[in-house]
Amino acid sequence: MAIRPTEERPVHSSASSGKPASHADLLEDVRLLWHDLRELTHNHLKLATLEAKRASRSLVSIAAAGAFMAVLLIVVWIGLMAAAVLALIESNMVGEVEAVLLIVGANLLIALMLFLFIRSKSRYLFFPETIQSLRNKEDS
Repeated sequence: MAIRPTEERPVHSSASSGKPASHADLLEDVRLLWHDLRELTHNHLKLATLEAKRASRSLVSIAAAGAFMAVLLIVVWIGLMAAAVLALIESNMVGEVEAVLLIVGANLLIALMLFLFIRSKSRYLFFPETIQSLRNKEDS
């Protein structure tokens, strides 16, 4: 901190010298405090900028890794479905075409269930309770 310690300040007493205390020391302290404030603000902004750069790089890395992981999971899912088709064919329960159609139908059923789940949860994306409370305040 740039404010001078009391031992560095000259002692001015209006009672002993009969003169009012000097404002020069007070102005110097204010100037030093202002300088410290500007430096602290600059340091905080520089830190925020550096952290924003690091966060953006991390976000790009996470997005790239997520995309690669999604491709890998799709390949795994296709492999599992192919294995299921082959298992159905080998068990002589159904023919080749029927096995493929059965797996496709199961995938469509799972996709429909996920669609319904997403649709039921998507209404919360619009902050319905907040909007309702704001509308109630407007009506009042």
